[in-house]
Amino acid sequence: MTIGKRVKEALANGDFIPAKSRVKLSPGESVRIMRELQEYSQNELARIAGIPQSTISGIESGRINLGVERAKVLARALKVHPTVLLFPGWDTAKESAA
Repeated sequence: MTIGKRVKEALANGDFIPAKSRVKLSPGESVRIMRELQEYSQNELARIAGIPQSTISGIESGRINLGVERAKVLARALKVHPTVLLFPGWDTAKESAA
């Protein structure tokens, strides 16, 4: 039996309820996660983006504000939309229902 079938069967039997947890991320944590997913070091991202490594370190640790302009530059380097970095906790479903 596949995992999907086992989960559906467990749900049908009321054996468990899947968790709906959300992790709150800061913009700096979002930058770090996207950088690590692409297997870049801070130095590599700094070279690609043209931003000093110390600035990237400061953004990731929360000492330096990401800001819109830096988000655009880092987003290009990381090949993501800037909003992924600026608003990592945005809940599209919740906000569109408002």
